[in-house]
Amino acid sequence: MDAETTRPGFWDDNESAQKILQKRSGLQRSIEIWKNLEKEREDLGVMLELSAEEEDSSMDEEIRSTLTQMGEQVAQAELQAMLSEKTDFNSAFIAINSGAGGTESQDWAEMLLRMYLRWGDRNGYKTEVLDTQYGEEAGIKSATVLFTGDYGFGYLKGEVGVHRLVRISPYDSNKRRHTSFASVFVYPEVDDEIDVEIKEEDLKTDVYRASGPGGQGVNTTDSAVRLTHVPSGIVVQCQNERSQHKNKASALKVLKARLYEREQEKLGEEKKEMEKQKKKIEWGSQIRSYVLHPYQLIKDLRTGVESGNVEAVLDGDLQPFIQAFLRFDKTGVEEGKE
Repeated sequence: MDAETTRPGFWDDNESAQKILQKRSGLQRSIEIWKNLEKEREDLGVMLELSAEEEDSSMDEEIRSTLTQMGEQVAQAELQAMLSEKTDFNSAFIAINSGAGGTESQDWAEMLLRMYLRWGDRNGYKTEVLDTQYGEEAGIKSATVLFTGDYGFGYLKGEVGVHRLVRISPYDSNKRRHTSFASVFVYPEVDDEIDVEIKEEDLKTDVYRASGPGGQGVNTTDSAVRLTHVPSGIVVQCQNERSQHKNKASALKVLKARLYEREQEKLGEEKKEMEKQKKKIEWGSQIRSYVLHPYQLIKDLRTGVESGNVEAVLDGDLQPFIQAFLRFDKTGVEEGKE
């Protein structure tokens, strides 16, 4: 890649050049992680030797602190090493859809949207809400978000499935307990290196006026775009930009990602048949339960990971769940079990 960036004409295609530089930067960061770990290991070895030779316990606290930091860094490096699939490095689209249940599930879908946006902020991702379909009374019917940054798809791919919420409903005057469902899909943003052909004649394009919460108008022109890919039946829409051109460009990106993911699923059917012993995430499967009443507990039903700090998780603290899933996906072993 270094050689590529110095060849004549590298900057003739600015978009292509930027993508190469982005990948190069990601590889550099990975290399630096291991270089820094090696240096810290050497420094720690010297500290241990000095402490042993001089029988000096004053360095014990510093040694323990260094070991703790190294452990966290190694765990993060191991996690990235697991992200070796072709699209793991790519940015990601998340699509959230409320389940049956009207306002209850729509409110839950909006809580999930906030949770993922907060996760993105915490982890340095640029987030862009491409489309939001609001509920009549509260919450959202659906939303699509782009998470731009290294390993966006790799980290988020384990979030696919049905998320279940149990709580005392704020919309029920009798304060009864309700169970709500929402589904999450995750697609990798597809770059130019991956060929996904979309023929213009296969597209049906509809334009309409964008609207906000409660049906209030947020746009005075027909700028929202809905694309229907006729051969596959996939429908995507985008309304958050005021420009019809920008909305169509964003919708095409989402469509390209969904078509690529569908093709990958077809190619993976044979592999899935061979791995029936290993739990897999599929659309329609419940992956995580969020219980807010009568007790507070969030549990991942695939890995067994739990958290009683529901506020932190709903505020974007998803790393323990994401890390556990990635290890589980590679090994098929639940956390804490051999």
